[in-house]
Amino acid sequence: MNVSNVADRIRELIEDSTNDLLAEELDSYHEADLADLFNYLKPEERLVCFKLLNYDKAADLIEYLTPQLQVELLGELDEEIASKIITKLPHDAAADVLGDMEDDESETYLDKLPEKFSQEVRELLTYNEDTAGGIMNPSVLTVSIDMTVKEVLSTIRTKAEKDNTELYYIYAVDKQNHLLGVVSLRKLLTSPTTKLVSDIMIRDIVKLHVDDFSDYIVDVFLKYQYNALPVVDLYNRLKGMITWDDVHDLFEEETTEEIYQSSGISTEIVDEDEILSGNVMNAVIARLPWLFITLIGEFLAVNVANCFNATLSALPIIAIFMPLLAGLGGNIGTQSITLMVRGFSTGQVTLNSALYHILREMVIGLLIGLVFGALVTLTTWGWQHNVELGIIVGIAMAINMTMATVIGTFTPFALKTFNIDPAVASGPIIATAIDVIGLAIYFTLVSVFLINHAI
Repeated sequence: MNVSNVADRIRELIEDSTNDLLAEELDSYHEADLADLFNYLKPEERLVCFKLLNYDKAADLIEYLTPQLQVELLGELDEEIASKIITKLPHDAAADVLGDMEDDESETYLDKLPEKFSQEVRELLTYNEDTAGGIMNPSVLTVSIDMTVKEVLSTIRTKAEKDNTELYYIYAVDKQNHLLGVVSLRKLLTSPTTKLVSDIMIRDIVKLHVDDFSDYIVDVFLKYQYNALPVVDLYNRLKGMITWDDVHDLFEEETTEEIYQSSGISTEIVDEDEILSGNVMNAVIARLPWLFITLIGEFLAVNVANCFNATLSALPIIAIFMPLLAGLGGNIGTQSITLMVRGFSTGQVTLNSALYHILREMVIGLLIGLVFGALVTLTTWGWQHNVELGIIVGIAMAINMTMATVIGTFTPFALKTFNIDPAVASGPIIATAIDVIGLAIYFTLVSVFLINHAI
């Protein structure tokens, strides 16, 4: 849909106070489209529209909104109404919404929720939000291993709708809720009705632990390609399940975080949603730390240049090539680190393959450096009519680009060894290191082969 045109239509209906038509119009759109629409509307317009949605539609919409908008809209409603909408959410989504609120506010809602629902959401809130325990949905369909297929199908009909359970797999448990096996719906529907669960269930189960972190969860889902995975505690008791759509959100968040961190934007200090649209000061705070580190690093580069002040005075022309060396070195170094960080994320790169990748990137950097070094040599020679200067700049370019690939490849492995996210090494560290080393190499070559040789 054309969001801008729809937003204009919605505004006309609001101004005309035709609530019936407005409610009908809003109900005709998918929740994902409504979420896009709400981003176009003003806060007061959003509130008018949100109040006209039925509870189910409002709950579905909430899941597509940013945490900032979720809190904004629910906070403007009567607490009883807001509580009813929260009750319509899946447990994990309700926990996410309440976790973004102030403690006293979320406690007020928890007190108003149905007792069983409230207890299950409270348990989710005790887990770290980036772990399987904080992400899972505790509402799962369980059966005993001595039930027949016919009995399981009957159980599905009576429980699934009542408990708002997502049906991906059926989990077999004992009386203490220990996970014993899993049955797919396909297997269930194609098996004779007299068959026992124990005869058709899979006993070799891929499962997650409540304390597994999001990056590991994403890796497991990408590896095994299941629609959902069970989550157990230390004693193998079934606590909930994580579905593919939860992992899609995790993967998106992880990718976004890597992009931000690779640009020197801190997502640990400020929530991701606040960086693009939120308090301006929060965005400033998120971007300042690595810029300060870059500033300190660039002062080192300035100091390197200052140490070769005599060289610059004797041959000022060499200064014009500094941006060229820094720019190409920085770019090829960023390419290397991007490949390694992405490789760690997808599992294609491991710590055991460090030497292979470092040597491989070094060869690649050397070959690319020789190509660009030759081009720079020929261009400088033709431009400045100085073959020695062209050769020195070309050699410096080749060495700088080779060193940049080595630094860009080595740094993620070094950080990974110390359990530090490699993504934080991208922009700031690489740019600074390459500038300092590149200038040092360049000025040293000029001093030794041009200045001293001339003397």
